Amino acid sequence: MNVVAFARAKQGTGASRRLRNSGRTPGIIYGAAAEPQLIEVDHNTLWYALKKEAFHASVLELDLDGAKSQVLLRDVQYHPYKQLVLHIDFQRVDANTALTMKVPVHFSGAEESPAVKLEKLLVTPVVTEIEVRCMPKDLPEFISVDLSKLEKGATIRLKDIALPKGVKLASQQTNPALVSVVAPAAEEPAEGEAPAAA
Repeated sequence: MNVVAFARAKQGTGASRRLRNSGRTPGIIYGAAAEPQLIEVDHNTLWYALKKEAFHASVLELDLDGAKSQVLLRDVQYHPYKQLVLHIDFQRVDANTALTMKVPVHFSGAEESPAVKLEKLLVTPVVTEIEVRCMPKDLPEFISVDLSKLEKGATIRLKDIALPKGVKLASQQTNPALVSVVAPAAEEPAEGEAPAAA
């Protein structure tokens, strides 16, 4: 995904306010042993890009006044109640340095699994993203987890999933269950009421 940015000369609260009033969002690029660079980006373009999952978990190509570099989205500040991005941070990516990033988890196949089809159980995702470590070229947009063979009583844990080539779990992570498999809640009669006759 591409981001078009422009160098920003002025900083401070007043300058940032004027920038936002003109339809631009102030930001910064830092990292990769280079000086931090103040930038501005078109607010509306940025707002719609931020709605895309891949924008948050992919290496982005940033075009700064014609000079291209690879970056990661590192922080976004939103207005408390307006549809407004107040500030955005990007980190430069070094193609030769491994990075640690949180990546979304996509679940599929639950409806076809024995747990749902045969046992009528409910399968609910517990983990929505995991932290991985890899080289920038190997960073996946998401991790896919197939639930089609999930059975009653089975547990799929973080360390059970197959990761794409070149990707490994970030160190020091626990090994949580990725999904919850439970029976649907039965409606119980209110206290004092007799169960309805069959």
